[in-house]
Amino acid sequence: MKAYKPKNRLTAKAYVDGVLSGDRVILSRAITVVESNLESDKVLAKTIIQEILPHSGNSIRIGITGVPGVGKSTFIEAFGKYLIKLGHKVAILSIDPSSQRSKGSILGDKTRMEQLSGMEEAYIRPSASGETLGGVANKTGESMLLCEAAGYDVILIETVGVGQSETAVHGMTDFFLLLMLAGAGDELQGIKKGIMEMADMVVINKADADNVQKSERARVQYQNALHLFPLAESGWSPVVTKASSVENTGIERVWEEIMKYKELVTTNGYFENNRNHQKIKWLYNNINDELKRLFYNSKDIESKLSLLKEDIISSKVSPVEAAQQIIETFKKSYKP
Repeated sequence: MKAYKPKNRLTAKAYVDGVLSGDRVILSRAITVVESNLESDKVLAKTIIQEILPHSGNSIRIGITGVPGVGKSTFIEAFGKYLIKLGHKVAILSIDPSSQRSKGSILGDKTRMEQLSGMEEAYIRPSASGETLGGVANKTGESMLLCEAAGYDVILIETVGVGQSETAVHGMTDFFLLLMLAGAGDELQGIKKGIMEMADMVVINKADADNVQKSERARVQYQNALHLFPLAESGWSPVVTKASSVENTGIERVWEEIMKYKELVTTNGYFENNRNHQKIKWLYNNINDELKRLFYNSKDIESKLSLLKEDIISSKVSPVEAAQQIIETFKKSYKP
């Protein structure tokens, strides 16, 4: 059967030329190709990424996370507008949670960042997390490269919320920013050590109105907590600060600290080493994804799974034994 190919697809050269010229419409269409699961698009996507690769990498990649309700989108809009005033071009890649029932996604970031989305120097791309572990869109890395090639020198990646996605986002960014709230009970309750250890900066958000004093107490508590952790491999000591997106205060300090961080890690060589490590990790992630695709697309595996499911349900075969049988079937199918 002939593979389905969408009629509105451009040539690889047209996508590459459009991205490099900074055309936001072509950039969006290129990301759509990269995110597609169609076999014809996979080949096209590989060509596009390979061609734009020499033009990527010239940005600071910042991961931003925090629990739902912490004000990530409002903070990102204020932060993005500030960066644009400084002369930067900002791309926001926001991972929207997908429904496990309908597989649908809200994809509403452009409505939540109304002012920023209307600026020529900003590009906002919400992506559905799909079934990717931790809620991180499978092709966020490729989307990031495309944005860099299009001239965006600050890439902000917003995660779904505190959870497994943080590890994935931390593994593809240069700087990891954790937004927290004050006044929600004991400030140190519920903090996961792993997430705190990943943070290069903690920002107490919504530090305004009646929340100013609470925010300062929270800042002190978090700073004291961070002092208990060993020094990061980067040599950077995490900073805790306050910000208000509504009053537009503390935003400048956040950027100043990020620039101090970049200067430090560029000087001591960590920045380049970390980027190189991320490239190799990206290699293994793609290998794992391709192996998983080959595995579940195998007719032999599909048939074996169908038979063994009934045996598992009737307790004739344990899930462990069934899994081993399926693996053996796969080995025989792809035996060189």
